[in-house]
Amino acid sequence: MILTGTEILREHQRKRIRIDPFDPARATTNSYDITLGQDFIRYQEAVIDPRKNNAYEKFTVGAEGLQMIQGDFVLGHSAETIGSDHYVPLIHAKSGIARLGLFVHVTADIIDIGSHGHVTFQLHSTLPIRLYPGMAIAQVTFWKPKGKIVLYDGKYQGSRGPRASEVHRDFVESASPESDVSASGDKPSARPHAKRELR
Repeated sequence: MILTGTEILREHQRKRIRIDPFDPARATTNSYDITLGQDFIRYQEAVIDPRKNNAYEKFTVGAEGLQMIQGDFVLGHSAETIGSDHYVPLIHAKSGIARLGLFVHVTADIIDIGSHGHVTFQLHSTLPIRLYPGMAIAQVTFWKPKGKIVLYDGKYQGSRGPRASEVHRDFVESASPESDVSASGDKPSARPHAKRELR
């Protein structure tokens, strides 16, 4: 069940939804508009390897905005802190932004119940575009869960600004580099196992 805009206002007042700073005028029919922060991350690796902490640069953008080229990918963040211990927030692009060819997330739209912090946007441009800090870029909806609630307590809790992927922490350290080669000189065929985390 999705909350209407009036319910979002009511539940925020009851402190069951956290949006900070909060502007009642940004509550829409069944969502709340959220804005773009000023910090961004761009990966610097030629090939991204999920098993390692990939190098990236973090930079701040002013009033001049950030120009993205076609096919560009950067991580941004919401200016608002968002979370709930009672509802599941989902992130969507605003319709007008999507019509400009911009993805605000690349498949990862769910915020775990109990997670509180800045939302990290996975910004992918299909066309050249300029983005400005403070612009309304996305919307958040709130969904009522069914079943026992287990609050999120993972590695992205309390995010401030954009957060680069930490999926490398999910991989099990199964062997040292020396043990990657067997006595016969062959590499083992088994792939590394990944630890699962609700995020």
